[in-house]
Amino acid sequence: MSSPIATLSLKHRQAPLSSPQQQQELLQTVDLIHTPVQGDFEAALGSHGWQTLTPARLEIFQINVGKLCNMTCRHCHVDAGPDRKEMMDRETMDACLQALDQTEAHTVDVTGGAPELNPHFRYLVEQCVARGKHVIDRCNLTVLLLPGMQDLPAWLAERGVEVVCSLPHYRPRNTDAQRGNGTFEQSIIALQRLNAVGYGKGDPDRQLTLVSNPVGAFLSANQGNLEQEWKAGLQKHHGITFDRLITINNMPISRYLEWLEQSGNLQAYMERLVNAFNPGTIAGLMCRNTLSISWDGRLFDCDFNQMLELELQLPNRQPPHIRDFDLEHLTNRQIVTGRHCFGCTAGAGSSCGGAIA
Repeated sequence: MSSPIATLSLKHRQAPLSSPQQQQELLQTVDLIHTPVQGDFEAALGSHGWQTLTPARLEIFQINVGKLCNMTCRHCHVDAGPDRKEMMDRETMDACLQALDQTEAHTVDVTGGAPELNPHFRYLVEQCVARGKHVIDRCNLTVLLLPGMQDLPAWLAERGVEVVCSLPHYRPRNTDAQRGNGTFEQSIIALQRLNAVGYGKGDPDRQLTLVSNPVGAFLSANQGNLEQEWKAGLQKHHGITFDRLITINNMPISRYLEWLEQSGNLQAYMERLVNAFNPGTIAGLMCRNTLSISWDGRLFDCDFNQMLELELQLPNRQPPHIRDFDLEHLTNRQIVTGRHCFGCTAGAGSSCGGAIA
């Protein structure tokens, strides 16, 4: 079965925005002088009593095991795709596990690309489960239909892994527009297979979470209201059940940034993000309780900083690597921010766990 392709990766097309530096420079060219803080994220924090953004207790290891994916979605902030060969090796995974053992983090969030395509994916999951960690598999759904993946729903269920699945909408049109023709149909088949092994039935050891990104240049709608609408729609039309829905604002980076620029929506979208700044989101930002680890072991404050190559900063030290993990030094750092951070603080807020406020 072929995988839907909505576009080609920036890297494959050798597009200017395949450069994280070019992305940062483009964001800086947007004229936000008439917005409340003129597009200065640190000024927005300062106006609400946050002179610096610092870490809270480390709770989540988010490990990006590679950029290889069977899909090339239009909104992808990773610029993942079939042509991306970056992949975390076993040695780096073991370094992640050794670092994990030095913390009290309760969750390991495994992401990609399609993380299941990493040949060491099952090893990593097994090791984290053996340590008593809550494991999240960020799944694009269609990967479950590929050869060699047919047993994965049952395998994940046996280990109590939470499956967090991308699905832009519970209707075909919006999903296929963002992720490629045929995506919705394949996603429904995958969800039915997950339901068949006990996912989405209210069992805490078989959690099925759906993730919705807006299809367009607007913010996510109310998460609670959407969840009820989605549950009714998927149950009525496809007999599918799931446990919760999380909504994530599209971040103005990578392929979504390219779409914003080409469609003439970049100026208005950035203004919308800045004007919708919600101070109630700051304390719960994912960069405060999460460590983001790239496929090559470099450390970042969050997944979005990782894609912009904004490495985690420690005073008077080289950019850190997971093999040099030092919890005390990490705890005392200042989090790196930029204009893209307004995507996480707009409206109800946005994180890998959904709405914040």
